[in-house]
Amino acid sequence: MNLDETTKQVLDVIDTKGFKQEGAYSLRLNGMSVCHGNSPYIRIEKKEDRPGIDIYVSGEARGEEVHIPVVMSKSGETDIVYNDFYVEDGADVTIIAGCGIHNGGCNDTRHDGIHSFHIGKNANVKYVENHYGEGEGTGSRILNPVTKIFVGEGSAFTMDTAQIKGVDSSERETYVELAEGAKLNVMEKLMTHGAQVVVSNMDVKLNGDNSSARIISRSVAKGTSKQIFHPKAIGCKPCHAHVQCDSIIMDDAQISSIPEINAQNVDAQIVHEAAIGRINNEQLTKLQTFGMSEEEAEAIIIENFLN
Repeated sequence: MNLDETTKQVLDVIDTKGFKQEGAYSLRLNGMSVCHGNSPYIRIEKKEDRPGIDIYVSGEARGEEVHIPVVMSKSGETDIVYNDFYVEDGADVTIIAGCGIHNGGCNDTRHDGIHSFHIGKNANVKYVENHYGEGEGTGSRILNPVTKIFVGEGSAFTMDTAQIKGVDSSERETYVELAEGAKLNVMEKLMTHGAQVVVSNMDVKLNGDNSSARIISRSVAKGTSKQIFHPKAIGCKPCHAHVQCDSIIMDDAQISSIPEINAQNVDAQIVHEAAIGRINNEQLTKLQTFGMSEEEAEAIIIENFLN
C-alpha cells in the first residue's frame, strides 16, 4: 500500500533498519492492521478474538528479521494491541517493533502495546523497540508498553529499547522468566524533557540453574520531567545477575532509581548499582574549546552517553 509522508517520516525514526513491505512485516496504522507479509520461516496471523497478531518463527530461521511498527497520526485515538510471538527451538531472529505518535491536535493520543514472547530452547532472539512522539498539537502522546518474556533452556534474549523523545507519558511494565542456562541482556535508553513523565518497572525471575541477566538502564532528564526506575532481579536458582542504572539530570528534573535484588538461593549471585549526576563540567569545557556552543557540547555528551 502507499503510505503518506507523515507515516513514512515516523517509520524512518522508529525503524532504524528501514521498514519495507517485503519479507516478514506488519504495519499497524491508527488502530488498524493495514498490511502484512510472511517469509519462508516467519508467519504472521491476525488474531480473531482481539486486536493484534500472532507471529510464528520456525526453528529453521537463521538471521531473519520481522518488522512490526505502529504509527498513530490521528489526534484523540486510543489503540490497544496484543501481539504474541512463538519462537521455535534453535531459531535466530531479530524483531524490530516500536511506536511513533504524530499528534497535531488538542486531544490525547495513546497506544498500549501488550507483547508476549514464548521462546523455545537454544534460540537467539533480539528485540528492538523504539518509542517516539512528535507533532505541534497540544494533545499528549502516551505510550504504555507491557512486555512478557519467557525464555527457554539455553536460549538468549536481547532487549534493546529506547524512548527517543516527544513522549509525554509512559508506563513501562516488563516481566521476564529465565529457564536453565537462559540469558537475558537488556539495554534501556530514555530521554525526557519538558513536563514528561516515565515510569519503568521490570521484574526478572532467574528460575533455572546457570541462568543469567544483565540489565542496564541509561537516561537523561531535562526540564521539569520525572523518571522512576524500578528494575528487580530475583534469583531462584544458582544464577548470575547484574543491574545497573545510570542517569544524567538537568534543569529542574527529578529522577528516582530503585534497583532491587532478591536472592532465594544460596548460590544466586546478584549485583546492583545506580548513579545519578549532572553533566561533567570538564567535558563541557573541553568540547567548547573546539568551537562548540554549550548546547552543542551538551548534545554530543548526551548522545554518547545514550549510545
